Amino acid sequence: MKGIVFTEFLDLVESKFGIETVEQIISESELESNGVYTAVGTYKFTEMASLLTNLSNLTNISPNDLLKVYGLHFFDVLVKNYGSILNMYKTPLELLESIDAHIHVAVRKLYPDAELPYFEVNKDADSKLTMIYHSSRAMYAFAHGLMEKTFEHYNEKATIKYQLLKDDGTTVKFEIIKE
Repeated sequence: MKGIVFTEFLDLVESKFGIETVEQIISESELESNGVYTAVGTYKFTEMASLLTNLSNLTNISPNDLLKVYGLHFFDVLVKNYGSILNMYKTPLELLESIDAHIHVAVRKLYPDAELPYFEVNKDADSKLTMIYHSSRAMYAFAHGLMEKTFEHYNEKATIKYQLLKDDGTTVKFEIIKE
């Protein structure tokens, strides 16, 4: 997992819960990196899972709720660092439709070893998109936050519903209806 995901997660935790919380979840987690991350480094997903679990235990907020908030936050990071890519799309549905065909291709050029989720996309109508999320990491709530923030970025609204197709969250169906 790319280091930017860790550095931004810890920045979010610090801004929402304070530096003491960051220090506590790092000290309570089993981290091969000792909690020292660089944006361009690569780290094991188990470290993120450990940090997330300890934050959830400390705050009494579910891991999925935390991941969704993190997805909302991370979209702003994408706008700041990769706004030119996002500006290529005129609508949020157009952007979401192109995640695997264009966005993830660009990410893999920058980070060849990045392990990204993949999406099966079906545009059901001009205002409806179905996306099947696949990832061994089961971070669908993070993807949900990114989807919501995509609509906010374009000043549009949508109803986003999801259904777990596998109980472990590794395969999830999203139905997105533009309002």
